Amino acid sequence: MTFDAHTRAHGPATPMPRSALIAALEERLASDPEAMDAFLAAHEFPLAEPPLYTFVYRGPAEGVRLRHWVHGLQTSAPFRRIAGTDLWCYTFELPDESRVEYKVEVLRHGRAEWVQDPLNPLHARDPFGANSVVQARGYEIPDWTREDAEAPAGVLDELVVESGVLRSARHVSVYRPAEFRATRSYPLLIVHDGADYVEYASLRQVLDQLIRRFEIPEIVVALLHPGDRMSEYAADPGHARFVVDELLPRLERDYPLLPGAESRGLMGASLGAVASFHAALRYPGRFGRLLLQSGSFVFTDIGDNERGPVFDRTVAMMNAYRAEPAPLAEKAFVSVGVYEALVSENRALIPVLRRGGVDVRFVESRDGHNWENWRDRLREGLSWLFPGPLWMVYE
Repeated sequence: MTFDAHTRAHGPATPMPRSALIAALEERLASDPEAMDAFLAAHEFPLAEPPLYTFVYRGPAEGVRLRHWVHGLQTSAPFRRIAGTDLWCYTFELPDESRVEYKVEVLRHGRAEWVQDPLNPLHARDPFGANSVVQARGYEIPDWTREDAEAPAGVLDELVVESGVLRSARHVSVYRPAEFRATRSYPLLIVHDGADYVEYASLRQVLDQLIRRFEIPEIVVALLHPGDRMSEYAADPGHARFVVDELLPRLERDYPLLPGAESRGLMGASLGAVASFHAALRYPGRFGRLLLQSGSFVFTDIGDNERGPVFDRTVAMMNAYRAEPAPLAEKAFVSVGVYEALVSENRALIPVLRRGGVDVRFVESRDGHNWENWRDRLREGLSWLFPGPLWMVYE
């Protein structure tokens, strides 16, 4: 089975690919029952024979399945048990530069348990726990996402913003670059789900590194922490009003910020992208830069609000915008993974934004709806929206 999901997912059944390494192991086991331990010790897992990748699980079970989040494929695929052993395996094709998060489902005594792959040390964390990760040939974790002792570390201030609109005190973390000076003026980026970007997408390290490399300017970044995220981020007028009428004046009071829309940006992933889009649309001329990642941009004719009533406002907003596109920002960077369910909605948004006069850069990756996919796109998105001295000189 191939993970090139949209071309073969629903076509005729194709023969299951076979791993040459597993075939060789089965031959050895026929004469040497001890070969399994040596095989497991000698290899890294999943077994990589590009474009084939083989997941291996060892242990007593009534069944083992691969659980993944690749749109267009069945979310569960059965492992095959090697005869006479407690070793299970499953092989599929994975295009180069792909990255896929998954779990292993183990069935014992009639009960199924989802676990991280015991043989695979690679994992990715998110607010719900952690998943195992398979990285295809050509994929590498970007070096600019890692901690670097040579990159001066920015500082996080913690603010409390009293919101009359939202009727509560709101916690906002503010990133100041390491060389921050009150006598200078800085661009501003407001980030939805800011704590998750810091925790799961290495945002602080990314900012430190890109500033050190002169790929983005020194910038002030406000990290939002939502209350009722599913309501506030789904095109809620109250949230947009909080950002523009309450948060923005507080940031302008506390930090020396550049005044023009070209120096102000909004950013978010999934529902956070919807909240960013909505605030820019509702308050035109305030934000000239948008960084939208895997946005939940549900339209009537794509998805038809199948994700539930929480998206009613989003559907109404997107239908209205498609009917009358407007220049909600000067530039927008939009990214999405080809293995996620939102790929069609994000693709459909691009020509609409361009008809509205927005300069758009659109990037697809062989990844899913997850924080490390969003992390891996930050360098291109931030440096295009807020080019630092390096790009301003050499581009």
